[in-house]
Amino acid sequence: MSTVLRDSATMSRRSFRHALRYPVTIVMSLGVPVLLLLLFVEVFGGALHAGVGGAAPGGRYIDYVVPGILLMTVGYGASTTALAVNRDMTEGIIARFRTMAIARASVLTGHVLGAMTRTLLSVVLVVGVALLLGFRPGAGAAGWLAAAGVVALLAFALTWLAVAVGLLARNAEGTSGFTLIVQVLPFVSSAFVPPDSMSGPVRWFARNEPFTPVIDTLRGLLNGTPVGSSGVAAVLWCAGLALAGYLWSRALFRRHPLR
Repeated sequence: MSTVLRDSATMSRRSFRHALRYPVTIVMSLGVPVLLLLLFVEVFGGALHAGVGGAAPGGRYIDYVVPGILLMTVGYGASTTALAVNRDMTEGIIARFRTMAIARASVLTGHVLGAMTRTLLSVVLVVGVALLLGFRPGAGAAGWLAAAGVVALLAFALTWLAVAVGLLARNAEGTSGFTLIVQVLPFVSSAFVPPDSMSGPVRWFARNEPFTPVIDTLRGLLNGTPVGSSGVAAVLWCAGLALAGYLWSRALFRRHPLR
């Protein structure tokens, strides 16, 4: 276990150094969510607030939309992870690792730990920008801790799925499908408007897709409103996606054993 932890820490540091060498990915994962926040609050906020109506906590649209932006921040972070894993698989570094006495689990674990750290820092930045724009959450200390736990669980789930996609894709372009999913699904959810305002089939999909309960849970926790059954659904979805991504990643990685 000590070897696995030591090697995983080494791989995490490697992940951070690679991120610094590819600053464009950092800018995208940080800048795009902030740009979306500015766009939906400062440009579309007035028009969308009329459609949200009483669903906006405190009567402010920014309090409604921030949870959805946080989810998209996690999604963009996972997209960069898929690219990083795919780069390792296609550039031959795995062949080098085979000749080294390192723990097999550390290669993927290092990617996950590094990605989660970067993603959570991005979430903190987005929350800071949202506060500057007028976001006024009503959560207490317990609410903030619970919201942070939900975000971390979501990041863990999407990161393992991203690792699996990076292992599966033959090249960087092959990860674009995952990127498209995590970017488009939030728009067909409760992120920007309530599902009740959507047409029949789209309304059904928005209510039942995995991102909606996560967003509703974050919205309730951050704004101090009841979470209801969405909290249980959010945890179950995140746990299920995390387990699926982990098992899928392990199965794919066995094709490239280190020893």
